[in-house]
Amino acid sequence: MEQLKFGHKKLYIDGALVEASNNKTFEVICPADEKPTATIAWASLEDTQRALKAAESGFKTWSKLPIQERLDWIDKLRNKIIENSDLLRESIMHEMGKTWEGSEEDLTSITNSLQYYSEEILKRNDIPIEDKEGTHEHHFVSQPLGVAVAFLAYNFPLLNLGFKLGPALAAGSSIILKPSEFSPLSAYIIGELCAEINFPKGVINVICGDLNDVGIPLCESKIPRLITMIGSTETAQKLIAQSAKTSIKRYSMECGGNAPFIVCKDADLELAINIGTALKVGNSGQICVAPNRFFVHESLIEEFAAGMVEKFKATKLGFGRENKPDMGPLTNKQSVIKVQAIVDTAVKQGGKLLFGGNALKSPGYYFEPTVITFDKNEAEILQHEIFGPVALIVPFKTKEEVIVLANNTDAGLASYVFSKDEETLDFFASSLEFGEVQLNGVKYDIYLPHGGVKNSGIGVDCSTYALDDYLAKKRVTKAL
Repeated sequence: MEQLKFGHKKLYIDGALVEASNNKTFEVICPADEKPTATIAWASLEDTQRALKAAESGFKTWSKLPIQERLDWIDKLRNKIIENSDLLRESIMHEMGKTWEGSEEDLTSITNSLQYYSEEILKRNDIPIEDKEGTHEHHFVSQPLGVAVAFLAYNFPLLNLGFKLGPALAAGSSIILKPSEFSPLSAYIIGELCAEINFPKGVINVICGDLNDVGIPLCESKIPRLITMIGSTETAQKLIAQSAKTSIKRYSMECGGNAPFIVCKDADLELAINIGTALKVGNSGQICVAPNRFFVHESLIEEFAAGMVEKFKATKLGFGRENKPDMGPLTNKQSVIKVQAIVDTAVKQGGKLLFGGNALKSPGYYFEPTVITFDKNEAEILQHEIFGPVALIVPFKTKEEVIVLANNTDAGLASYVFSKDEETLDFFASSLEFGEVQLNGVKYDIYLPHGGVKNSGIGVDCSTYALDDYLAKKRVTKAL
């Protein structure tokens, strides 16, 4: 048997690397060549129960550590991650097809998160509340919440992990990390690094396995106080339903999007084309905030579409650190099937295929960057999140018309507007029903809140506000 590039990885439970109790393993497939690149221990129900008990015990010790001692441990883990940055970035490339350049965002996101929340937790103080009659003294106190369970999406393996791990550890909560089966490798390596530095037992646990052995038991257990997730709206609905059967829990969920990208008549067209193209090519379009529906003023639509086609034609597809591709493969075969179906349906529903539209021949899960234009906004397919390198372009006449089109979706995560007119930008900023409105540019960072409205989620990732999900609030009142 050919030696696997990353060998075999074990579960990380209660401070130790362990095999699954049933000795099951799972192959991690490289989407560039469809060959196994590692195997991981595939958790049983018994392993899940052990992880829950370990996290419960770990919380009791971690939450009571002096805060500076907690922060020292977080810093130790952060330094260990930095020491192993090449290994982690390579693992991301091989587990989900990301380019080498793209993997840097994952690495910096987890290290920045660990540092940011270590600093941010020190700013949290008890809040005094005035007593109107002067008879009592009141304080609003923050304390560690308890055990958190984090379900992670495959598209940004370490970024997603970091967004949960940073605030949980800083707040004094313990956590069970359940990575996607499509990109579990880097999370398992984080478990290895925790074991190497003897991170306090039970505080961090990493497991992956079948739905009935891992996903559902994690939700239905009474031990977790928080269920947090990055993934689809449908998955979030299932997690909430499963977890509410046994106890009242807190939820923080970043779900799917259907981002509008609005290019007004007076927009900087080159800027809009460059940003729109970059957001579709980046991570092969597998980004929850990637534009889904490009609404372009009718006077600019031909020029915008031609500019996007030109950029896509120049996009280099490939894999590997030395090859320096602009775009890698999709992460799994299911994604290729889904994106192909979306393209085929778009054309059947009146879309005009200008470029791309096909999965490339095996091996590898590559899909051509694709441009499709519509004469009007009537295609049902415009209501579906793509999660691939496909741009659907629709014309509009007035801002009043396009705001109705843009808001006509159950999703509400990210939105983008390009215009040189301040009144127009203000109109869209106040009228768009999305958790984020980006005007004439794009910026994401650990200190900026990231979250959605409607069916795109509950709570926020990033920023100081994310800490609130991992902290319990209590009022302490003392009679004078």
